[in-house]
Amino acid sequence: IALKSELGGLFETLVVALMTPPISYDASQLHKSMFGYGSNNKPCIVQPNVSLHRMKVKYSLRYCGGKLEKDITGDTSGNFQKLLIMLLQRSNDEGVDDNRIEKDAMELIAAGKGKVGTDEEKFINILGNRSHEHLRLVFDAYKKVSGNDIEDSIEGATTGNLENLMLAVVKCAKSVPAYFAESLYRSMRRAGTDDQTLMRIMVSRGETDMLDIRACFKKMYGASLYTTIQNKIPGFSPVNMGDDDTAL
Repeated sequence: IALKSELGGLFETLVVALMTPPISYDASQLHKSMFGYGSNNKPCIVQPNVSLHRMKVKYSLRYCGGKLEKDITGDTSGNFQKLLIMLLQRSNDEGVDDNRIEKDAMELIAAGKGKVGTDEEKFINILGNRSHEHLRLVFDAYKKVSGNDIEDSIEGATTGNLENLMLAVVKCAKSVPAYFAESLYRSMRRAGTDDQTLMRIMVSRGETDMLDIRACFKKMYGASLYTTIQNKIPGFSPVNMGDDDTAL
């Protein structure tokens, strides 16, 4: 309250976010995505299962006992809803079933052969029920057999929010830091910066894997995250962060 009385605008939002515990902040962003700005973006669902469990508990405590699954069910529909709920309830965040790798890859190949929406169920069942480690091996087998990346199959098989969610699952399975590096780049690539996305990622990942994210950003886009943000946002000048090759 004291901070809000002295600040305003995006700077107030950023400072308050930085003062909020990370799990509480993620829970608030999920709540806002459903009850503030619609259901186009569920920003934290693709996190590792342990973090999701903690966030679900925090969500329930903060929002009067409301259950995240119930709120998502009331705010979404169809296969988009189904995959979101499966990701929330998934318990096997580690481990590989060697007997299913090739089978999963072949099912994905069959599901993506020019069938717009027809076999979304196969994509959902595999993406929603397999660990990241298992999925990486499935994607490798998929590319070896088909000659294409799994992303190409998803883009040809579905559209809209479901497509975006599936692609997010795939990219996070491959590399969570690379996924957030790409999201940061996309938030700044146009004339108008997507301030909310930029702020959400910088705050929510700041205490977990921001060092890895900035390394991926430099590798992927040939510029440091520090310099890119500095060029896009007037007045951005953090101190004690080193030169732009080692800073954000």
